[in-house]
Amino acid sequence: MTTTIASPTATATPARSGRLSTGLHTFAALLSRDLRVTRRQLGSLVLRAVMQPLAFTFGFAYVLPKIGLAGGFGSDQPGAPKFTTVLVPGLVAITIAVQGITAVMIPLLMELTYTKQMEDRALAPVPLWVIAAQKIVSAAIQAMLAGLVVFPVVLLVHAGGQAPDVHVHDWPLFVTTFGLACLLAACTGLLLGTLFDVQKVQHLFAAVITPLTVLGCVYFPWSALKAVPWLQYLTLLNPVVYMGEGLRASLTPEVGHMPVWAFLLAEAGGVVLLGGLALRNFRRRVLG
Repeated sequence: MTTTIASPTATATPARSGRLSTGLHTFAALLSRDLRVTRRQLGSLVLRAVMQPLAFTFGFAYVLPKIGLAGGFGSDQPGAPKFTTVLVPGLVAITIAVQGITAVMIPLLMELTYTKQMEDRALAPVPLWVIAAQKIVSAAIQAMLAGLVVFPVVLLVHAGGQAPDVHVHDWPLFVTTFGLACLLAACTGLLLGTLFDVQKVQHLFAAVITPLTVLGCVYFPWSALKAVPWLQYLTLLNPVVYMGEGLRASLTPEVGHMPVWAFLLAEAGGVVLLGGLALRNFRRRVLG
């Protein structure tokens, strides 16, 4: 009589394969659910995405030129780009950042406190990182949609002669930086969602959104801060800076911007670093 002893490796491999298959199925199901919700709330998403760039564009690109208070960026230099040209990448970047952060942070806080849905999801037979990764991808998709909505606004709302000179000069660079910006915003949102309490979410704009906007080189390129060196280095802590500089390099290369390697390394490194911290804090927050 021959006795066959199963190899531990052979037994573990199907088990790992089964867990991976279950994790991917759960990831796809959760993402599909979030996308259906996003489709039903598309009007609200578009409204939220449009309002900030519309207000800034109307003020800076329409009202100020009409009353004679808007000159070109660096207008004392011949051939300087118009302020509207400088403004476009920054507005797209801050819109991506705000939408990406809020799209994952607010629902997460609600699920952790009021609805308690996160407790049910944590009981599913899948690793918690699957749930966290799904939230990042879902928020990144929403940020991508919000960023795309900004383009018709900033290209159409302006005074006569103030149309921005914006074109995609480098499609691979644009797609890469745009995608990394959306992922970076979503990772930042998940991290903040694990650090903030729902009772303190009202401090979000004062503590996070306002500094991201004011110190994010939204209204001017990072290179312009060379006149204020300490501030130029301080802004390197702001992820919006790298989002905007990446978009400037592909959309308005005539405007000064960071070296390509610098903002690509910062965006990719930020996704890895902030994503890793967010996943660790997410696990700690959910498991208590």
